[in-house]
Amino acid sequence: MSHVTGCSCEESLRETFRAFSKTRPECVIYQTSLMSALLTGVYEGNTTIEDLLNHGDFGLGTFNELDGELIAFNSEVYQLRADGSAREANPQQKTPFAVMTWFKPEHEFQLDKPASRQQLHDIIDKTIPSDNVFCALRIDGHFRHAHTRTVPRQTPPYRAMTDVLDDQPVFRFNGRDGVLVGFRTPQHMQGINVAGYHEHFITDDRHGGGHLLDYQLESGTLTFGEIHHLMIDLPADAAFLNADLHPDNLDAAIRSVEN
Repeated sequence: MSHVTGCSCEESLRETFRAFSKTRPECVIYQTSLMSALLTGVYEGNTTIEDLLNHGDFGLGTFNELDGELIAFNSEVYQLRADGSAREANPQQKTPFAVMTWFKPEHEFQLDKPASRQQLHDIIDKTIPSDNVFCALRIDGHFRHAHTRTVPRQTPPYRAMTDVLDDQPVFRFNGRDGVLVGFRTPQHMQGINVAGYHEHFITDDRHGGGHLLDYQLESGTLTFGEIHHLMIDLPADAAFLNADLHPDNLDAAIRSVEN
């Protein structure tokens, strides 16, 4: 008779991830849950900010109960709140969705004249022309304007994200130095992540920011690099297991909430 001593699949996966990260840390994106789950109202996860920092020093996401936006860089994590303010995240705060990597850019562009969001994206798209790979990007500089929104904290029973954003507060940061953190995700990953560009912003004093809707850079430094590997931790709770992760309007719904 055979005996089952217990499944160590999760720990084995983590060990594999850690081993790969040590050899090629710049080539892995770590993601917890799916964008389609967040879209349908799965707003609670068990991954802590401390956990995220074991998988990268750079990234973005949100917090449990959809309580604001998450931005991470230089191994620092901030919570961008519904009133437009920002604060350092507590290591024990949890996230239902986040994307992290070890940021080691391959390309750098110095910008000494104004550039729109689209012009900056064009630089990346021309340098890394394939839409079939991920790209992590960062901008440090002076922004002529940064137009942001931040999702307000939700309470159960949770509404779908498309309904939540009817109440989203929006802010304009004009003439501010700051940091932009973002990812370009392949179109074939829509639903797993956010296809196209997904960017968050925080001011130089770390007191304000949010999810970027639009921006114009006055001057600064654009750095970015491509990523070929993705690892996803899928939740095992009832909310995730019972969620409809592929509704008919998935693509349109994600574009409506992220742009």
